[in-house]
Amino acid sequence: MTVLLGILIALGFLLAIVLASAIRILREYERGVVFRLGRLIGEKGPGLILLIPVIDRMVRVDLRTVTLNIPPQDVITRDNVPARVNAVCYFHVISANESVVAVERYLEATSQISQTTLRSVLGKADLDTLLAERERLNEDLQRIIDEQTEPWGVKVTTVEIKDVEIPGAMQRAMARQAEAERGRRAKIINAQGEFQAAEKLFDAAEIISRNPAAMQLRYLQTLLELGANQSSTIVFPLPIDLIKPLTDAATAIGNGGRPRERAPVPAGRESGA
Repeated sequence: MTVLLGILIALGFLLAIVLASAIRILREYERGVVFRLGRLIGEKGPGLILLIPVIDRMVRVDLRTVTLNIPPQDVITRDNVPARVNAVCYFHVISANESVVAVERYLEATSQISQTTLRSVLGKADLDTLLAERERLNEDLQRIIDEQTEPWGVKVTTVEIKDVEIPGAMQRAMARQAEAERGRRAKIINAQGEFQAAEKLFDAAEIISRNPAAMQLRYLQTLLELGANQSSTIVFPLPIDLIKPLTDAATAIGNGGRPRERAPVPAGRESGA
């Protein structure tokens, strides 16, 4: 009786092991790729999966989006500037069967192809393009990597360049270039302001020149503006036309009231000889 009880306990324990190896539970984001005697049966899940012990083997595949950090890569741009670039890649599995059958380890394979593509694409771009046109480079990287990983059942959704490190000497050169560009823009803006001011002054002079009284009114307005501050020194402009009669009268008095005599002309020159 004791022997029979021991046999029943052993059979029950063996049955429990068999059932444990035959039953699998997959989460909503998991799929199971089942092989029967080495042959692909198909994709199973999610939920409860029943396998034939010893005969069937299942490989779990996660369908969630994977965030892959691409290690920093040393890149030489097309204009021979060394740079160190790192990026991040987002992808997920769209075919569990292909991700198991078509490639050995799809995570490692995607990482390697991402690093290679990053060096290849950025090596064909100038430094200015690398710094200013990241959106276009991100799209090119995503498209190329996705085309290469599509046979593996992997879909690359986004590739983003995170950081670009360049040598310190190049950073200083770029700073000097930016400073010179700012100086050039400042000079152009100043020259445009001077040109516009000259145009307005020309228009004002055209309007004032139509009536001489306008100039006198402008003089008075200027004096009124200067007189608002008591500490100002007022310089009153005196037109030459106002003092010209006085100077002519003083000259006449100095000549005895007679007009200035004309210097005699030599006889030889009167006839035009």
